[in-house]
Amino acid sequence: MNIPLIIGLMVALLLLVVGYGAWAQYRQKVESEKRQELNRYHQLIETTEDMISSAHYFPYTKELLICLNQRIYDALVAMKEIDPSDKQLGPRIANIEAQIKQLAELFNNSDIATFKVPTTEKQALGMLQLVKRLRTVIKAEHSKGRLSTQVFVAENARLESMQLRINIENVVKRANDAKLKNQVGTAKQLLKKGLDVLATKNDDYSNNARDRLTAILNDIEQGHSENQHKARQEMLDRDKDDIDALFQPKKKW
Repeated sequence: MNIPLIIGLMVALLLLVVGYGAWAQYRQKVESEKRQELNRYHQLIETTEDMISSAHYFPYTKELLICLNQRIYDALVAMKEIDPSDKQLGPRIANIEAQIKQLAELFNNSDIATFKVPTTEKQALGMLQLVKRLRTVIKAEHSKGRLSTQVFVAENARLESMQLRINIENVVKRANDAKLKNQVGTAKQLLKKGLDVLATKNDDYSNNARDRLTAILNDIEQGHSENQHKARQEMLDRDKDDIDALFQPKKKW
């Protein structure tokens, strides 16, 4: 019996088992990273599509729509490189490519949806979240060189302006609601906060909004002053009646 040969075969088998285990772990790690990367791109596409779906009630320019669609296109291409066997990616890439071309050639900025002021607190919060997400996206796309500096500056300024309008209109609504509930302190606090935000702005909307907030604040303060005067006068009248009653001659029965 050739013992060295047997030992050699056992060592070779052991090395083969260890090597196979290491290779299997490596493949498992690669597949896990691949799935994570694909999931990341799936999530990116879903969130971007969600933002695009808001274009029917929120003013999106052609440049912003192209940027968002290009973001989806880049994600799909990256997914195709990771998983070339996925047959669904090819048609999706072709479809988004056609959409980008159509936007570039046919979309007119006169078709942009009109900005609608939020009518509820929930709407205002939703719109603010959307604007913040859009600003984050264009900043990321610009940092990657996918969005020109000129377009980024213009879009960021436009989104910042809308963010201001949403905040201010929400302040006006909340202040008026507080006024109706006779919550004078809350209404004044909201209006003063809005005026502080507008203090550094000098565009048409900001100037008009500043005048509106100031007028509402003055109206509240005037009404509050008149109510205080009325209450003071009523108290004086009551005191006078009490004094008159005290010094009235007593009736003899």
